[in-house]
Amino acid sequence: MRFEITYNTLQRAYGPLIVVEKVRNAAYNEIVRIRLENGEEKLGQVLDTTDTYAVVQVFGATEGINIKTTSVTFLGETYKAGVGTDMLGKVFNGQGKPIGSEKVAFDEKRDINGMPINPNARAWPSEAIETGISAIDGLNTLLRGQKLPLFSGAGLPHNLLAAQITRQASVKGKEQEFTVIFAGIGITYDDAAFFMKEIRKSGAADRTVMFLNLASDPSIERILTPRLALTEAEYLAFEQNMHVLVILDDMTQYAETLREISSAREEVPGRRGYPGYMYTDLASIYERAGVIRNKKGSITQLNVVTMPGDDVTHPIPDLTGYITEGQIFLSRELANKGIYPPIQVLSSLSRLMNNGIGEGKTREDHKNVADQLYGAYARAQEVRDISTIIGKEALSEDERLYLDFGDMFENRFIRQGLYEARTFEQTLDIGWDLLSTLPETELTRIKQEFINKYYRKKANE
Repeated sequence: MRFEITYNTLQRAYGPLIVVEKVRNAAYNEIVRIRLENGEEKLGQVLDTTDTYAVVQVFGATEGINIKTTSVTFLGETYKAGVGTDMLGKVFNGQGKPIGSEKVAFDEKRDINGMPINPNARAWPSEAIETGISAIDGLNTLLRGQKLPLFSGAGLPHNLLAAQITRQASVKGKEQEFTVIFAGIGITYDDAAFFMKEIRKSGAADRTVMFLNLASDPSIERILTPRLALTEAEYLAFEQNMHVLVILDDMTQYAETLREISSAREEVPGRRGYPGYMYTDLASIYERAGVIRNKKGSITQLNVVTMPGDDVTHPIPDLTGYITEGQIFLSRELANKGIYPPIQVLSSLSRLMNNGIGEGKTREDHKNVADQLYGAYARAQEVRDISTIIGKEALSEDERLYLDFGDMFENRFIRQGLYEARTFEQTLDIGWDLLSTLPETELTRIKQEFINKYYRKKANE
């Protein structure tokens, strides 16, 4: 570890950055302490360094920094944050400091950049997380160790859905403790108050850690917030043997801060002004999810990404889709119908789903039911398109059955209450109720043994 070195050679302060001259041996990501003339102190992090100067991003505003009277101390270490089991049930700001007067006893301090998981040490995700949301559990099952983004748009209820999953999520059939870490990145004060109220009201507060970076906080803190959450997650998962679900809301705000810093550094912009290294930077966050061999715990990520202009080809959702293992789409069309949660199941995908469902995990008929529901709903959407052209009266009897199926699917399977948590069994039973409205000959994706066991079961009871 290097000794602390103080410089009084601040040359420039602009945006979230300062430039310090005559700096020797500064390291990338090294933390600095900035002391203003009035005694106020700020922290910063080295972004770039040469033999003669260092560029530092300030965790806070640079207004009021007098380049002649401000000193900058290079601390010789990276940003470290406290971690520990005592953090459960508590709320922290975007720099990892407790909100409120309650004391927190940290077990240790760790580098927030974490350590990359050796690919050879990774285990294949194979156990389901029960979110209580039928459109996710039934058709796009989330597995522990998976990273699954939630693609949304402005005005859609992704915050409501994130809060509901935080309250309800559990690991099916596991004895280890299940913990949720929620990181609000650039959220409004009202949203932060909503999350805290909902989690405390539900009784899930004791198993939840919250990191809140508000929209009014310095934007540079948005670089820290997800890393703070994941550092605590790594400690709880791999040292305390817990299953941890990390919800990052909203990664679009994080990416916007990357663009802001890149612009301030006068870097050559990439697509739509975002830095060319954004893919690598996002991967450094997303790839901290996983399961490690011979470790009992796991880290699962559910990342909210609001798509600017509902454009899935925008660089943020586009790059996120390459790194992660599927996506959950929220539909503006379903939201306009008053359906909550407005999950567009035909556009959504969980690439690892088949590894965590079936006999001994969820239920033996799970995959067949999911495949048949997908197929029937896709057919219903086709019939809807046809009916807008030729009219409902011109449809055949089978086409009308599918048209009715589509309405029932949206109103009984996708739609559910904000405080309604469904088990895997309940979700699959609803699926069979819907499939039983179709002729048995239409169930071409389901094994006959499952049809014999479940088809029209409810009607015959």
